[in-house]
Amino acid sequence: MTDRPTLLLLPGLLCDPRLWKPQADALSDIADIVIADMTRDETMSGMASRALDAAPEKFALAGLSMGGYVALEIMRKAPERVTRLALLDTGARADTPEQTTRRRDLIGLADRGEFKAVSPRLLPLFIHEDRLSDRPLVDVITAMADSVGKDAFLRQQKAIMGRPDSRPDLPGIACPTLVICGRDDVLTPIALSEEIAGLIPGADLVLIDDCGHLSTMERSEAVNAALREWLAR
Repeated sequence: MTDRPTLLLLPGLLCDPRLWKPQADALSDIADIVIADMTRDETMSGMASRALDAAPEKFALAGLSMGGYVALEIMRKAPERVTRLALLDTGARADTPEQTTRRRDLIGLADRGEFKAVSPRLLPLFIHEDRLSDRPLVDVITAMADSVGKDAFLRQQKAIMGRPDSRPDLPGIACPTLVICGRDDVLTPIALSEEIAGLIPGADLVLIDDCGHLSTMERSEAVNAALREWLAR
């Protein structure tokens, strides 16, 4: 009988463990779940080191959005510790000037004491337009942002803006890799996931219908099924 794997989950910008709750609940029968703290560091390297410190020697790794950026940093730091990799609704490129400008606008809002206005601005980018009236979902997303808070948000944005272009590293990833993206993700469009899957040898790509950026919450059953199959390989 083999030991149960550990699955290390990395949340995205303004997200906390609630982002991964559907997966933690659904996959706890086959894996030990660890959810990393992505709120205390202002560099990708710092976030990756903190996550590695929380993980056992060997683990499966999954990250969504900013968590995907951190996952790729972990693959640079300690690829020998990662048994399999899942990248959800993320990209491998560095920030574009347009993205950096948008981030600086949001940072300006927060610095002016209007942090509460950040989440409503991001919400249409986070979830499918048909889910904007889903009050329970919206309430959880808003609550996560409030819990992360202004200071951590500023640290996260600094880290994201400073992230490297990870595309040159992708062909060297040798562990079983799953790439997941909502078909209607406007924040990290499917072309970015297709690019990642095309550069990582043997990677599988799963596109989820009627789904925006926060796929783990929006279409949790489809994400759970894909992750379960990936873990069982």
